[in-house]
Amino acid sequence: MILLGILGGQEIILIIIAILILFGGKKIPELMRGIGKGINEFTKAKDGIYDEKPEKHDNEPTEKEIKK
Repeated sequence: MILLGILGGQEIILIIIAILILFGGKKIPELMRGIGKGINEFTKAKDGIYDEKPEKHDNEPTEKEIKK
């Protein structure tokens, strides 16, 4: 969020007004809900990758073979 340091109060207000004009007040909750679901799915997928243990292949040497 580097841009938040660059943007001042007036710029943020202009962006919010532009979003209200483009999407309307009724569509914004749906838009935010969709963004939230997307972020949740991304987080679950990211965590799933880290939780997976690498499978041992048959051609990899075992610890006993390495010590010999």
